Amino acid sequence: MADNTFSFSKDVLAGIASRVLELAQQHGASAAETDVSEGLGQTVSVRLGEVETIEYNQDKGVSVTVYLGQKKGHASTSDFSEAALQDTVKAALDIARFTAEDECSGLADRQLLATDFPDLDLFHPWNLPVEQAIELARQCEDAARAVDARIRNSEGASVSAQASHFIYANSHGFLAGYPGSRHSISAAVVAEEGGSMQRDYWYSAARHPADLDDPLKIGRIAGERAVRRLSARRVKTGQYPVLFEAPVAASLLGHLVSAISGGNLYRKSSFLLDCQGQQIFHPNITVDEDPFVLRGMSSGAFDSEGVETSARRLVDQGVLQGYMLASYSARKLGLQTTGNAGGPHNLLVHSTGESFDELLLQVGTGLLVTELLGHGINTVTGDYSRGAAGFWVENGVIAYPVEEITIAGNLREMFQHMVAVGTDTLSRGGKVMGSVLIESMTVAGED
Repeated sequence: MADNTFSFSKDVLAGIASRVLELAQQHGASAAETDVSEGLGQTVSVRLGEVETIEYNQDKGVSVTVYLGQKKGHASTSDFSEAALQDTVKAALDIARFTAEDECSGLADRQLLATDFPDLDLFHPWNLPVEQAIELARQCEDAARAVDARIRNSEGASVSAQASHFIYANSHGFLAGYPGSRHSISAAVVAEEGGSMQRDYWYSAARHPADLDDPLKIGRIAGERAVRRLSARRVKTGQYPVLFEAPVAASLLGHLVSAISGGNLYRKSSFLLDCQGQQIFHPNITVDEDPFVLRGMSSGAFDSEGVETSARRLVDQGVLQGYMLASYSARKLGLQTTGNAGGPHNLLVHSTGESFDELLLQVGTGLLVTELLGHGINTVTGDYSRGAAGFWVENGVIAYPVEEITIAGNLREMFQHMVAVGTDTLSRGGKVMGSVLIESMTVAGED
């Protein structure tokens, strides 16, 4: 199937990878690894009913990392010709010769490499004629604009179909790869009333086109989200419960990933340094990592170094069970890689059982955050300060929209006071979780 979709077959990519390793050995490398890939796709966008862009992408590449003992060099090319492969390997070796030795550099340990490659159902090419893509985008945008007469402008709707495949190989004898697909539909519109303008959006992304939300539903949600933000106000500065709506709650999980990633840990630039085995979240919080979710956006039987992945409990009733390490960072820390070279694999935050409406009741009086702005995060200290917009909640009911506010706290304290996770589970970029309630944060608005 991949052979019909791509210009180069899996066997061709594997042949190129093997040739790169052969060249590296011939030119004196003590070890080498390479990634050979090809990707292609189509993206169509429509604005105010008119076609705005039709984009086609097709790219390919070879990256090679070589080692001279514990000296490392890296180079890449988009040319699959023999001459280009020769030049790229030589360039990587030239870099390695002028690089300082690093006792932690090198390939992943041979005994940790994957040997089992289950089919995780990640490849579902969407052979979507451009005319049909345009029609789907129009339907999506029309549904958004039809929500309310106050939606007077649009940033458009888009439909994207992408496919790729790769081979990773190294001189330990590892050679494996697989195809994957990623498709999406999105819409963003602008509502206006009394001189006030508000924008919002919605999207759906999936490996299989059949798993995408209906374009009419995506458009309707985008339109409803824009309209409900009209007539926004500011709120009085104070300490309040804060409910992060599911689409923005995933950002909190991103801060956890950053803090427990090897690079920040060995550089001592993490607020969760030396916290393995410690209570870092409220006891209500449990987080799993599962690389084997069928059609999962971050699924894979091995990481970007060929290391076997494994399902694990990352946070158990608030206690941090492990870090996210690649081979280099693990060696720097005197630990073993966790198979996270390239990032996490499908993180799931377990719900504590409350519906979204029940979470609002728990808030009582406080803030519902639906949008975050800026990047005021200090990974070293955990200090957190971001612009926000959303809704003011009174007596457990949404009262009115709010804007031009800042929410602030410290991530260690925020994690400890993360008391509930809703059943309104949403998948965003390999992170699956519902809305999250934090007992108390500083909300800065009007004095």
